[in-house]
Amino acid sequence: MAAGTATHELRELSDEALVDKLREAKEELFNLRFQQATGQLENHGRMKAVKADIARIYTIQRERELGITEGAK
Repeated sequence: MAAGTATHELRELSDEALVDKLREAKEELFNLRFQQATGQLENHGRMKAVKADIARIYTIQRERELGITEGAK
């Protein structure tokens, strides 16, 4: 989790900011996959970190949807 975003930082974001963060992470993952396909990817660990960030964001969104946790206003 050193290269990714900390969970407590994501929990402090509003719903809209979380959606923006998810969009940015998906764009970064796309770019990393493109670099990997063309043989230009140097840091393979970054892909794992971005995938983990995406999973964290989805988890936080689902928790808020179910009312398990409250989002920042």
